[in-house]
Amino acid sequence: MAHDLEATAQALVTPGKGILAADESMGTIQKRFDTIDVESTEDNRRSYRELLLTTGNAESHISGVILFDETARQSTAGGRRFVEVLQDKGILPGIKVDKGAKPLPFAPGEKVTEGLDGLRPRLEEYAGMGLRFAKWRAVIVIDSARGLPSGHCLDANAHALARYAALCVEQGLVPIVEPEVLMNGPHTIDDCYDATEHTLQRVYEALHLHRVPLEKTLLKPNMVLSGDTCSEQAGPEEVAEKTIRCFRRTVPAAVPGVVFLSGGQSDEQATVNLNAMNARDEVLPWRLSFSYGRALQAPALATWLGKAENVAAAQSAFFRRASLNGAATLGKYTPAMEGAAL
Repeated sequence: MAHDLEATAQALVTPGKGILAADESMGTIQKRFDTIDVESTEDNRRSYRELLLTTGNAESHISGVILFDETARQSTAGGRRFVEVLQDKGILPGIKVDKGAKPLPFAPGEKVTEGLDGLRPRLEEYAGMGLRFAKWRAVIVIDSARGLPSGHCLDANAHALARYAALCVEQGLVPIVEPEVLMNGPHTIDDCYDATEHTLQRVYEALHLHRVPLEKTLLKPNMVLSGDTCSEQAGPEEVAEKTIRCFRRTVPAAVPGVVFLSGGQSDEQATVNLNAMNARDEVLPWRLSFSYGRALQAPALATWLGKAENVAAAQSAFFRRASLNGAATLGKYTPAMEGAAL
C-alpha cells in the first residue's frame, strides 16, 4: 500500500511527540542488559521490547518507534506482531537498515557505514511488512589534533546516506538521515559546531545530487555540545543557540523536522537541551523533536531488571520519560516536573 511520505514525515514530528529508538544491535542490547545482569536471549529481548511497545497511552508522546530487524519480525507473548501493536496504537513503525560503522580504508580512526548492498530488496520487504520509515546512522569523530573529521570521511558517509535515502523514497519509506558527530573527547563546543556544520553541508549536498525530495525526509543529528571530557561544559542556552545557528546555516527549510539523538547525554540533560531550543522565542523552519534510545529507555531498563513483576513499574518509568520529552518539544518542560506525580 502506498503512503504519503510527506504526511508520514510530518506525523513523526507532531508537536508534543517524538520517536523511540529501540533498534539496538545485538552487541548494544547485550551491553544494556549487562548493566542489569540479564542475559541477552531472544526471549528476554522480546520481553523487554514488549514492555516498551505495549506501555499504556505511550502514543500520547511517542509518534514512531525504530525497530531492529529481529523485533520487527517478533510478536508479543499473546501472539500479536509488534508492528501491528504499534499500528493499532497509532504509532508509526520504523526500521534500522544500516549494517553498522566499519573502519574507513586509508582513514585511520574514521568509519563509514555499510549496508547498501542488497538494500533495495530489504526495503521492499520492510515496506511490505508495514514499516513506514527507516534509519541509517553515520559516525563522525572529532580529533582536532589529527584534523578529523577529514573531508574524505565526510564525503564517504554523505554519499552512503544519500544513496540510502533515495532508495527509501523509491520504496515508499521515509528516510531518517542520521549523521552523528560523536561527543566523545576533549573538544570544545566550537569544535563540535565546526564539525557539525561541515558534516551537514556535505550531507545536504549529497542528498541534492541524489535527487532526494527533502520534504519526505527527517534529520537525526547530534546537538552541538562540548566534548564529554572537555574542561568547559556549555550550558543549555549555549547549546540551544549554537545548535540552531548551525542548522540555520545548513539544514534546508524543506526538511519537515529534526529529531535529535541523545548521543551520550544523561536522560535529564537530553530533555533540558531539547527544551531550551524549543523555548527560544524564534520561528524555525523545521520542528525540533527527539529520537532517543538510551535517554528514553534507561529508567525503564533499570526498573525492569528482567523480572515480570517489575513490568508495570518499568512502563510507568518509560511513560514518565516520554512525557517529559514530549513537553520539551513544546518548550514546556521544567526540572520540577522530574519529581512530580504523573
